[in-house]
Amino acid sequence: MPIDIVVDAMGSDKAPEPEIRGAILAARQYDVRVHLAGPEDILRPLLRQHLRGAHLPVFIVPASEWITMDDKAAQAVRTKRDSTMRIGLKMVREGLASHHGPTPHGHGHHHHGPSGPGKAAGFFTAGNTGAAMATAKMVLGMLSGVDRPALATILPTVRGIPSLLLDVGANVDSDPDNLVQFAVMGHMYAQNVLKIPNPRVGLLSIGEEDSKGNSITRDTLPLLRALPGINFIGNVEGRDLFNGHADVSVCDGFVGNVALKTCEGTAKLVTVSLREALKSTVTSQVGALLSRKAFDDFKKRLDYSEYGGAPLLGVRGVCIVGHGSSNEKAIMNGIRVAAEFAQAEVNSAIEAALHTA
Repeated sequence: MPIDIVVDAMGSDKAPEPEIRGAILAARQYDVRVHLAGPEDILRPLLRQHLRGAHLPVFIVPASEWITMDDKAAQAVRTKRDSTMRIGLKMVREGLASHHGPTPHGHGHHHHGPSGPGKAAGFFTAGNTGAAMATAKMVLGMLSGVDRPALATILPTVRGIPSLLLDVGANVDSDPDNLVQFAVMGHMYAQNVLKIPNPRVGLLSIGEEDSKGNSITRDTLPLLRALPGINFIGNVEGRDLFNGHADVSVCDGFVGNVALKTCEGTAKLVTVSLREALKSTVTSQVGALLSRKAFDDFKKRLDYSEYGGAPLLGVRGVCIVGHGSSNEKAIMNGIRVAAEFAQAEVNSAIEAALHTA
């Protein structure tokens, strides 16, 4: 049974080309139907051109407006009522309303009748993060037991299994109760979507000892220790984000955003420096070929596009936020992650855990 995922076709820096190409790749590779939200006059000719006559389940959902990176998120969310984000997330809301157990869809193009834009199981955007979060909160609402959503990001580790860091910027100020909810959400996502059994959850601080940290981490620590059903390993440090010591690292959104941007900057520095070093030192062609392969493998390990974007956890529904510089591969992976998230029943697990906590 294919799963319906709606994509903000006007989100990325180079939109809508990467979105259209990524949608086609995803429709080829996964059991998904992709709905591109955006202005039909722009999308239709491009989609036709890229499909080259192939019959793939990629559809267009008309949306006359889109939110740019320059827009002030809160204002754009209110004023642009026909934005790609609002239309896309409304489809997710419709999908949730109808999804009590799997219901068979109508045949063929069940779409865009008078009943509105149709239904979807998840939404992906590579657009304005603040606007995506604000729209998701407004259109989808929050899960029961969750006060604030968290943006989670997936990081590569030396052990080859990914680790999850949250919150990386949905909230600038969080309190200990928020961090406890982030821990539950991160645990469920790591277990059900990343398929890490009994994930180790750490609290990001400035030292492993309980006494290390600031007032928020010190107040949060005993709450996480007392939390049932979570494999809490205590304080972790910045280096533990990549050494595989923790599967889930929990922090305040301000700290997480600084950590994430620092990681991205470091990855870029290392990649560029390595490329320069290879260029200047490799003399024999054989060496160049070997190192090119090694370099590509290395780059792939650091490449966010492999992971397909950051899930917004805590909203009622599936919303994945990708990097503005997402290419078609990143968009394809974003669609895959949205489908995996939708199928993994993470949200009902989060609600159940928070009600027993």
